[in-house]
Amino acid sequence: MRLLHVDSSILGPGSVSRQLSAEIVAAEQRLHQGLEVVYRDLGREPVGHLSGAHLAAAQGGADSALPLRQDVAAGQAALEEFLAADIVVVGAPMYNFAIPSQLKAWIDRLAVAGKTFRYTDKGAEGLAGGKKVIIASSRGGFYGPQTPIAFLDHQETYLRNIFGFFGITDVTFIRAEGLALGPDQRAKSIEAAQATIASLAA
Repeated sequence: MRLLHVDSSILGPGSVSRQLSAEIVAAEQRLHQGLEVVYRDLGREPVGHLSGAHLAAAQGGADSALPLRQDVAAGQAALEEFLAADIVVVGAPMYNFAIPSQLKAWIDRLAVAGKTFRYTDKGAEGLAGGKKVIIASSRGGFYGPQTPIAFLDHQETYLRNIFGFFGITDVTFIRAEGLALGPDQRAKSIEAAQATIASLAA
């Protein structure tokens, strides 16, 4: 069994999503003996954002620029890592009501017709089902469905929908929110998230 661990925070050791994603991976390792873990740090080594040149090269265009070919290959490697994983753990902080651009660039490399989805006469069909996705979500405020600013959540809603588009229905969020509302609330939110993680391997 293989687990893909992806971090996207730019905050380094101060990142709550990185802390929680590492604890989730440790819990999954306790649950699944011999679990193979592949790690990708998008904060330190991002994949490039898509451009027209990327799409042309990926479709067999004639552009022979070495950096572009290398970047297309890096995107292909990211896709293959994702497809090979049984479990995907994603550290996903909220930046400006959405996900980090580094994480979006990675997801753009996964959204490949014929690999993670396809279009049929009945509409889109996900091709990457059967995986389990666990997302370590960190947010400065409170954006749950019952909050006045729930409409600003383009982080968890996007992640749930894009993985659902890929055919993945087993998506779990381990959430620490209200992190910017003072040290007491920050500690309380992290402890609650850690308790949820502990229950994963119980």
